[in-house]
Amino acid sequence: MKVAVYNKSGEDTGKQIELNDNFFAIEPNDHAIYLDCKQYMANNRQGTHCTKHRGLVSGSTRKLRKQKGNGGARVGSIKNPLFRGGGRIFGPEPRVYNFKLNKKLKQLARKSALTYRAIENKIFVVDSLNYEEIKTKNIIALQNNFKINDKKVLIVLESQNNVVYLSSRNLQDVKVVRACDLATYDVMWSSILMFEENAINVFNNNLE
Repeated sequence: MKVAVYNKSGEDTGKQIELNDNFFAIEPNDHAIYLDCKQYMANNRQGTHCTKHRGLVSGSTRKLRKQKGNGGARVGSIKNPLFRGGGRIFGPEPRVYNFKLNKKLKQLARKSALTYRAIENKIFVVDSLNYEEIKTKNIIALQNNFKINDKKVLIVLESQNNVVYLSSRNLQDVKVVRACDLATYDVMWSSILMFEENAINVFNNNLE
């Protein structure tokens, strides 16, 4: 599969680049995408939610009344969850939400997500994304040149570029990642994939 290569002004350079069919033209697997995105979101959960049960609430453990003979239910201490100020019953406890997936399944999910974007013609390749200064308006101009200023854009770079990263940090609908760090969740989050030309080769090599 071949796509055109553009410059930062959104003009066709006349060049074309080959997209590996092993990544951009497979039979998509929706369940693999679901599992990979689920794992991504689960791994990003802090899991620090916590409430106090009756063993953690401060208060006396003195028995309030004798066990029998008063006509009421038995009561242990003032920390009983049935009393105001008592502990919470079955409240959330700190936990780890992480779970593992097979490497091949994660690769299948990435390939499936990329295939969907290729089918939808939502992939742009730019020859270079080098800027001299850190300015948000550079990224805004890039969006306007490609007429994607109302879309969620994922910019995929060959290597770490702090100028591009810091220039896009204030834009909620733009995300910058390295080719080797591309995740299925990022692809599915975005409406448009914008690859740096050299990132295509790095991407293919790292996810093979």
